[in-house]
Amino acid sequence: MEFITENPAQNQAVIRQLFKKRQDKKRSGALILALEGELGSGKTTFTQMLARELGVKEKVLSPTFVIMKKYEIPKNRSGLNAFYHFDCYRLDKAKEILVLGFEEIIKDKKNLVAIEWAEKVKAVLPKDAIWLKFEHLGEDKRKIKIVI
Repeated sequence: MEFITENPAQNQAVIRQLFKKRQDKKRSGALILALEGELGSGKTTFTQMLARELGVKEKVLSPTFVIMKKYEIPKNRSGLNAFYHFDCYRLDKAKEILVLGFEEIIKDKKNLVAIEWAEKVKAVLPKDAIWLKFEHLGEDKRKIKIVI
């Protein structure tokens, strides 16, 4: 699936498709969204819209220096308890993410995990991760390709 967006609000259509896919497919653990794309391609903006859609009230910024941030999800129709946002830009090796409790986080079906720069940790991601490839098409236009 591919989407062309011209403003952040259009990310909601992509998010709805991801939630539909979550319901369509049985998972053994967390819903993992592996985001990849160049700087400025829209990964963080997409993650902010995702958090908003989940009802997260806190301001969501890319956790570039702390690598991971956890947000509680208010009880809603999503059936999820926690949203984890990882930014792996500064990691040198895939296994570095494991020291943050990554294995436990991804075991819980009630977690949603969004990972920016996921290609850096691909070796430790489960096979059922959903890959979102972001491409900057100029000005505010972005292409988001979902690979399941």
